[in-house]
Amino acid sequence: MKLSKLNILLLLTLFVSGCTDLVENPVGRLIPDGFIKSEKDVQTVIYGAYGKMASDNYWGREMAAAIMLRSDMVDIGNRSTVAARIQINDFNTNSTNAMIGTFWPMAYQTIDAVNTAIAGAENLEPTVGIKALIGEAKFIRAFTYFNLVRLFGDIPYLDEPVKDPEAVATISKTTESTVYQKIIDDLAYAKENLPMRHPLDDVRSRPSRGSAYTMLADVYLTIGNWQEAYNNAKWVIDNAASLNYALESDYQDLFDSGKQDGMPEHIFAIEYKRGSAWPFDYDSHAAFTGMSGSDEVAGFDVAVPSLAVYTTWDSRDYRKKVALADSAHYNGLLVPYTKFQGTQRPHIAKYWRHMGVPRDLVTDTENNYAIYRYAEVLLTAAEALNEVSGPTAEARGYVNQVRARARNWAGTATDFPADVNSGISKDDFRTLVLEERRLELSFEFKRWWDIKRRKMGNDVFKGPNSLEPHPDFNDNQYLLPIMQRDIDLNPNLTQNPGY
Repeated sequence: MKLSKLNILLLLTLFVSGCTDLVENPVGRLIPDGFIKSEKDVQTVIYGAYGKMASDNYWGREMAAAIMLRSDMVDIGNRSTVAARIQINDFNTNSTNAMIGTFWPMAYQTIDAVNTAIAGAENLEPTVGIKALIGEAKFIRAFTYFNLVRLFGDIPYLDEPVKDPEAVATISKTTESTVYQKIIDDLAYAKENLPMRHPLDDVRSRPSRGSAYTMLADVYLTIGNWQEAYNNAKWVIDNAASLNYALESDYQDLFDSGKQDGMPEHIFAIEYKRGSAWPFDYDSHAAFTGMSGSDEVAGFDVAVPSLAVYTTWDSRDYRKKVALADSAHYNGLLVPYTKFQGTQRPHIAKYWRHMGVPRDLVTDTENNYAIYRYAEVLLTAAEALNEVSGPTAEARGYVNQVRARARNWAGTATDFPADVNSGISKDDFRTLVLEERRLELSFEFKRWWDIKRRKMGNDVFKGPNSLEPHPDFNDNQYLLPIMQRDIDLNPNLTQNPGY
C-alpha cells in the first residue's frame, strides 16, 4: 500500500483507544489544541482516519463482511462461526450484535478524525492545498455517513470534532433525508476542490475529483435521482482520459495484489500493507472467504456463496472463473468442491487467489479493495440513463463496454456475454443492468446496496428463483438495529422498527 509507506506510525498511537463508545472515546479529544498548524498536520490527522477505515474492526472485516453476508450472493459456510455473523446473514439480528457493536463506533471515530482535520484546516490560510485537504476529509466523511445511513436509516450526525463527550451524550438522530443532503453537500465541495489526479497517480486510496463525482453518482442512484446520477457518472466517463480511468483488459488482474497499485480501473480503493499490527491496516477478507485446510489458503470458511450462485452462473462467463473456486489442492491433490474439507461448495476466490503472500499469512495481505472502479461508473450511467430516457444506444453501449472486457478470457477472445442490442424494453434493460452489476461486481460489497435501494428483498429472498432463501425476510430488515448499549446511554436515541 503506497499510503502506508508514508511515515504514519505516529497515528497508531494517536488514535488508539480502549473504549468502544463514541461518547466515551472521541478522537477529537485526543488531538491537542493547537496541534494543527500546517498542511502537513491536517494531512496527518486525515491519515489517522484512513487507519480507522482500513482497520479489521471496520473495512478490513467487520463492516464489509456484514454488507457481504446481508446479500443473496454470500451465505454462511461454517455455521460454527460466531453467532453475530450468522445473525447478520440469517436476518435475525438483534441490538446486541457484536459485529455491529464493533464497526458502529469505528465509523464514528473515523468521522471524528476527519471533523478534527476539517476544523483545524479551516483555521489556516485557505490555499489550494488546504482546500484540497478539506475536500479529502469531506469525501471520507461522506463515504462513512453514506455507509451508515444505508445500514441504519436515521442516525446521529456530527460535523464538528467532539471535545466534550457530554456535549453529544444526548444527541438525537438526524433524518435520513437530511443526512443524504449533507453527504451531497460534502461531495459537492470535494468535487470542486480535489485535484483531477493525485500527484502520486498510483495512489488510489486518496480521492481525486473523479472519486467525488463517482460517489455522488452512487448517492443519487441510491436516492433515485436518476438525472443527477447520470450527470455525475457521465462527467467521469467524459473525463476518463484526464482522470486516468479505464477498464483493465483482463478481469483477473483486478484481483491480483501485485498489479493493483495505480490500476486505472480503481477510482477509490482501501489499500493494505503487510506487517501491520492488528487491528490497523489488517485485512481479513482472504481468510474470511477462503477454504479451510487447502494448500492455497488457510481460510476460515465463513463467507461462502450458496450452491445456487454457482450453478445458475453461466460457465461461459470468465467472471465466474475469476470470482469462484470450484476446486482446490489438498495435500498436493486437486479435488472438486464436493470434496472440500470444510463447506462443500465453491468458494469466493477474488481475495486469496492472488493475494501475494503465503497461505498462512492470509490475514496479512497486500490486497487493495476497490470501493469504486470504472466498470461500476459505466453501469451506473446505464441504469440511470435508462430511467431517464429508456435503453438508448448510449445506455446499452455502457453495458457493452463492460461485457466486451468480460469476453477476454485471459487473453483469448470469446463470444460470451453477447452485446445488448436494440429492441429491449425499459423494464427488461433495468433487470439486465442489475443482473450485470450482480455478476460484474460480485462479492465486492455492492449487492446488498442494490437489493436495498431497489427494494428487491422479497423477490431475491422469498421468490421462486431465490439464490439464498430467507422466508422470514420483511421490510424492517432493510435496516440494522441501533446498538442497545447506545440507546441505554442516550435516552434520545430510538430503536429502528422491528427490533
